[in-house]
Amino acid sequence: MLLFLTTLWFVWELKYILFWLYLWQLKEYHVGRFVDHFRTHKGKKLIFSFSQTLKLVLLFFLLLKNSLFLYLYPIIVLVYSIEFLIFLRQLFMGSFKKPAGTFKILFLSLISFVVVILFLNWTFNFKDEFQPSRLILFDIFTPIIVSLVVLSFQPFFVTARNNILKKAREKMVKIKLVSNLKVIAITGSYGKTSTKEFLTTILSKKFKVLSTKEHQNSEIGIANCILNDLKPSHQIFIAEVGAYNKGKVKEVCKMLMPKIGIVTGINEQHLSLFGSMENLLSAEGGGELIEALPKDGMMFVNGENNYCLYLIKKSNNLPASQEKIYTLSNQLVNSDIWTEEIEVKKDSLSFMAINKNKDLAHFDVNVLGKHNIQNLLGAILIANELGMSFEMISVAVKDIEQKQAGMVLKQGKHGINIIDSSYSANPTGVLADLDYLSVFSGKKVVVMPSLIELGDKSSKIHQNLGKKIGEVCNLAIITSRDKFEDVKKGAMDAKKIIFIENPQEIFSAITSFCKSGDTVLLEGRVSSNLIKLLI
Repeated sequence: MLLFLTTLWFVWELKYILFWLYLWQLKEYHVGRFVDHFRTHKGKKLIFSFSQTLKLVLLFFLLLKNSLFLYLYPIIVLVYSIEFLIFLRQLFMGSFKKPAGTFKILFLSLISFVVVILFLNWTFNFKDEFQPSRLILFDIFTPIIVSLVVLSFQPFFVTARNNILKKAREKMVKIKLVSNLKVIAITGSYGKTSTKEFLTTILSKKFKVLSTKEHQNSEIGIANCILNDLKPSHQIFIAEVGAYNKGKVKEVCKMLMPKIGIVTGINEQHLSLFGSMENLLSAEGGGELIEALPKDGMMFVNGENNYCLYLIKKSNNLPASQEKIYTLSNQLVNSDIWTEEIEVKKDSLSFMAINKNKDLAHFDVNVLGKHNIQNLLGAILIANELGMSFEMISVAVKDIEQKQAGMVLKQGKHGINIIDSSYSANPTGVLADLDYLSVFSGKKVVVMPSLIELGDKSSKIHQNLGKKIGEVCNLAIITSRDKFEDVKKGAMDAKKIIFIENPQEIFSAITSFCKSGDTVLLEGRVSSNLIKLLI
């Protein structure tokens, strides 16, 4: 009887440990991001789930009187049997959330499993009779136990990380001694990946270029790219630099030693992690990047963003001639490059780019949304400063693909247009994507979760998003409860905003509401199962 219960409990513990390690890995072992998750509806559900509440009740009665075990045993077995069956179903459906198999995860998993084995050994060899309450107690405290394992070994991994950063810097110094390698660092709250992709494609027409891969914008990711991929033959290295703490961009720049910096745009994304706008502006806002540039370096900023303009206004690290601005229009800002004759099509962009020297060229680019012109202009301006003519650049941009901008137009089932912008989401990006959605005729639907890590600005931002949704969309399906009411409040018409979490139910709602020619925008981290259903 007890063996059966213990077996069920053991399988559940293995699954539960892997899930909590997955969550730590997802949040990049960042305590602030991990804690912030529990301010969301999904995070609260992990703590206050029905299963956890029932286990607490069972534990209370068992601790009150252990003899009640005989009466409670069927309930306890039923709870763990259901969880075991759910686990099997997740494995069969491929929906079990497990961490990527890195050395760090394998090590932390091993330590956590050893803790479980030691606990069982202690429990069965205890002088008193077997206490089932101990199993439930360990289960309830598993998130804390796993977190303690992660945090206990974090100093060792930080030491190993610092050693990798040191080796990457040493390699960078050696390569710069024997080559004329130019390093370009890109930071900002949004637009980093698109700008990096555009710039890589353009510069590759003239130079041998290496850039960081997808999701490789942390200090350790950039260091591994340097150690594994950077060669003396490379002429340009482009690094996308992300950060969640003040000082992180400075640390990365110490390793990279960039000659050129780009700040693509700044908003409140990750504000809750930085603690203040001042800290955010220092890191992702480009403050640390511009101060890290050499005196003969160059800084490029998005002049459509007031924070970017403030950055170059307050910094005196570089001469004004080495601070370059790109904007859609030169009417309000003295830009180094701007546009005319913009045409936003359903499947591409067309515009004329002009610089201060009155050089100009026409650009046809296979990317979606007017907002991507900003990112393209930044890439075009840098390529021009590095010796590529507008004519050469206008040919190079033809090789840019939609997926490089993080948004792709696809043909969905029943003739429905699907705009897949599920790479990531931030306030500025969502508003821009909704602007692009307005280009389409027919019914327009957006499917998106609430945005996270926005700090005390979150409610206001979601109300603004709701207002825009109300202006553009016929229907919005919000997939997370957080700030759902704020989105509804902003939209004014509550009937347009509905909450659905299950992918199959979302698919049913879309296919019953839309017909051929209508358009659905998938914004942010929507379920991959939903994408498979729609396309």
